[in-house]
Amino acid sequence: MKISKIIMPIFLVVVAFQLMVPIKMIYEQENVLKTGKAYKFITQPLDPNDPFRGKYIRMNYEINSFKTMDSAWNRGEEIYVYVKDSLGFAKLDFVSKEKLNNNKDYIKAKVGGYYKHSNTLSFTLHNERFYMEESKAKPAEDLVRETQRTTLKKNFTYALIYIKDDISILENVFITDTPIKDLVNKNSNDFNGPLTLNKTS
Repeated sequence: MKISKIIMPIFLVVVAFQLMVPIKMIYEQENVLKTGKAYKFITQPLDPNDPFRGKYIRMNYEINSFKTMDSAWNRGEEIYVYVKDSLGFAKLDFVSKEKLNNNKDYIKAKVGGYYKHSNTLSFTLHNERFYMEESKAKPAEDLVRETQRTTLKKNFTYALIYIKDDISILENVFITDTPIKDLVNKNSNDFNGPLTLNKTS
């Protein structure tokens, strides 16, 4: 009887802690979306040899390298990529191994490698996955690839990322200024053939 009296409070504490973790994460994400600063990150073409993963599109951003004479970077280490707004889009400002004491916005990334012949640091931004319903993720990825193959300057893909403090949230992916989910839904409702992007002049 005494053992059960001891176990029950411990059990309730463990359950409460387990519930608090996801609640805290949800609150932090909602707070960033409401009060963080939004940046548009332009993407690069997806690797056609990269296999589809099922429930998300892997975003490949234009911001993925930095020129520096400092060669002391370890593959896989976390770094801070500072960005600034340029005509409504995110532009790389500088990269740091440590979080700096300033008011500039940053997004975390992982080092891919350092190339001495070009003095270039390569990295991958943390917000590289955009999750969707599995039935729509593959058509969306196909649509992104088709968009990035076109030579039309009016058609481009970008990710809308909200940044505040240590948190960055990939809120949506757009083709030009239309959410990719809307384009996938429109294509699937119009016909059952392969997805296409309306080409405008």
